Parts: sequence; structure tokens; C-alpha cells
Amino acid sequence: MTQPTRRLFGTDGIRGKANQAPMDAATALRLGQAAGQYFNRGTHRHRVVIGKDTRLSGYMLEPALTAGFIGAGMDVVIVGPMPTPAIALLTRSLRADLGVMVSASHNPFEDNGIKLFGPDGLKLSDAQEAEIEALMAGDLSASQVAPARLGRASRLEDAPGRYIEAAKQSFPRRLTLEGLRVVVDCAHGAAYRVAPTVLWELGAEVVSIGVAPDGFNINQGVGSTAPGQLAALVRERRADIGIALDGDADRLVLVDEAGTIIDGDQILALIAGSWQGEGRLRGGAVVATVMSNMGLERHLRGLGLGLLRTAVGDRYVGERMRDAGCNLGGEQSGHVIMADFATTGDGLIAALQVLSVLVQEGKPASEVCRRFTPLPQRLVNVRFAGASPLKDDVVQREIAAFEERLGERGRILIRASGTEPLIRVMAEAEDEALVTETVETLAATIRARIAA
Repeated sequence: MTQPTRRLFGTDGIRGKANQAPMDAATALRLGQAAGQYFNRGTHRHRVVIGKDTRLSGYMLEPALTAGFIGAGMDVVIVGPMPTPAIALLTRSLRADLGVMVSASHNPFEDNGIKLFGPDGLKLSDAQEAEIEALMAGDLSASQVAPARLGRASRLEDAPGRYIEAAKQSFPRRLTLEGLRVVVDCAHGAAYRVAPTVLWELGAEVVSIGVAPDGFNINQGVGSTAPGQLAALVRERRADIGIALDGDADRLVLVDEAGTIIDGDQILALIAGSWQGEGRLRGGAVVATVMSNMGLERHLRGLGLGLLRTAVGDRYVGERMRDAGCNLGGEQSGHVIMADFATTGDGLIAALQVLSVLVQEGKPASEVCRRFTPLPQRLVNVRFAGASPLKDDVVQREIAAFEERLGERGRILIRASGTEPLIRVMAEAEDEALVTETVETLAATIRARIAA
């Protein structure tokens, strides 16, 4: 039997421009109806948890989804602005059939997205998303229940408190953050209340930025994709470390006391070494994507650990972790999945793991957080419209030529983004000049073929 294809769902749910298909109220309504029909099985009272970030369009998509689920006979628990990992946690905690996060993560406010979690708190598989998409394309009248079986909506007022306690439980009870000055950048996003609260309750002196959302400023010059303001403030306030989350707080970038950026690869290396030393690391390996630096791979090999690579997307990282029996994985971009604490990437809990090492070693973040020297790596994004230029013969020949030049000294990775109309051109090697030449030449070739 042939699996249904996915057209709406990308590597991380459905994404698009707000108030335009597929990120419009009509599509959200049909998604609620279809997902409601898909999960409305068995005789128990069915429940779905819906959270969102701080985008203005969340006020449009949340009620549309709610209407679809209620019409399909599911009770809806609304929690308001909350981090994506909190929705995964609450889905399991409330014994819900489904969790929904309305967010476009690190994208600007004009975009939005919808991510779905199963009752286990895990993101749905490609096959499940394809089945829901097939239902959306068909006749949804079967999803509409009789008036007496309509679902109900309620708001969970203590949702932030539940997540705050869960995050604090991940930090060793014998330790405290007293004496540390921490700058936290919440990107005017979903963690704007919970992240500063967790750090303060654990004893840190907290300086917060990106905590005044207005519906339009999410990720605007702040957050994990724009850590410049954070770095400047860390230096100005002589802070010990800076923490930058993205719009839905499932990814993390750090800044040391000198203002130097610490990416997801370094964070993975730090946590892996710490957990291995404590006998907590499982599977003998760390899972990362094809984007992770070869320097991380060499560092882990020196620790006697493997690096298992997957396609880009923290959902694929999570799947490989479960298959391989690993409890640590993530992405260079800052998604860090720690299976002991969460089912998906959690920027705040990952930061707490780093802070625990910082406290125990008693050294500056610049020493603690730089575990390996990365190979020169460069990434260029090329925007396109229409068919992917990667199938072009000229592009393929140019890629093959540079792969032959690099040989075993480096690698090339060229792929289409799963969330935006972009071709991502990445190269890394020991020779920085060769890396630059490779990326610039290939990007120029792709641009020329797009314009042809």
C-alpha cells in the first residue's frame, strides 16, 4: 500500500505566511477537523492541548483550530503563550491525545506554523502527518459529531507553573546559581515569562531582554538567530553568560563572558562530556544532523563516542535517538534533545545543563563552553521560486567537481530548506580559503541557473 504524500507538512509541521494559505483560518479549521477525526478513536473523552507563541496571527489560528477540534468531539485545553517543549510535556501530563503548538519558531512575525505532538509528547511521524493531510483533502463531514458530543474548551491557568517546576527539576538539587549573573534573551517569544523566572528561582541574578512581546517583534533583532544585542549586553553588564532562545524556545545559543557565540555543536560536546563523566550518557554516541561540524565528530571520537548523523530537523534527531538508544542529540542551530528530561528540543533545559557544568567547574564560560576547535564552515542561503534548481545539470556538475577537489579533507552539503524557499549551500574543510571559494562559486552557479 502506497503511503499518502505530504504537501502541507514540512520538516517541522506546517509553515507559511500568516493569513495566506496554508496559514489561514480556513486551513487551520480543516486541520483541526482532520486531526480530530484521526485521533478521535476509542471511547474515552478525547483531549487536545493548544499552545502558541506571541505572534499576532496566533489569535487567528488558535480559535480556528479550537473550532475544528470541538466540532470533531475533542475537548480543547488552551494554555496561551508557552514554549514548544512545554506543550509536549503538558500533552503527556494531561493524558491528552494530541498537542498543538502554533509557532513559526525563529521566523519573523509575518510567518506562522503549526506543530503536532502525539500522546507520548513526540512529534508526529511523516506517515501520520500524511494521513492527516489526506483527510484534510477529502470530505470531512464524517468528523462532525452530533451536537450532544461536541467538545468543550477550557484554559489551564497554571500551565506556566507546571513547566517552570519541570525545568527546575532538571537542574541538580545540590547546586545553585547564586553568584552568577545571567543575561537571558527570550526573543519576545513564548518563554518571555517562564525562562527568567526559572533562572531567578534557581538563584541567578537575571538580566532579561526580549521580554516585551507586542505581536510584531518576535525574533526582531533578538533571540538565537540575532544574538548581537545579547553579546553586547553580556559585556556591558559583565555577566557570566548569556542565553538566547528563539521564538518558541526549543533552541538555544549561548554567549560567553567575552561576547563570543557558542553554538549547538559546542553545547552538545559539553553536555556529552559531562554526562559521560557521570555515567549518564546512553548509547555510546550523540545524534546530530548533517549540518554539525566535523570538529564535533572528531572531539566525540576522542572521548570514545560516536556521532550519528540524520537529516536536518529535530524530529529526525529524536527518531534516531530512540532507534539507537541514545539520550542526547541535537542540531548546530541550537536544538538540543535530552531524552531524560524532554521529548523535543528544549532551549531552557539545555541552558540549565550548561549552567550546572559552569557552576561545578568554577571556570569562565569561555573555557567551559569551548570544547573543540571547529573546522572552517560556511553557509550561504539562496532564495528561489518555482522548481528547485538543484536538479539542474550544470549545478550538479559543479557540485561534483568541488566534491572531488575536497576529497576527504572536507565536505559539501547542499539542500533545500524544509521551512522556507531557500537552497542552503554549506561547505567545511581544514582550508578556509577553499571553503569560501566552494560556497561562493556554488551559490553563484545556483543563482545564475535560477535567473536563466
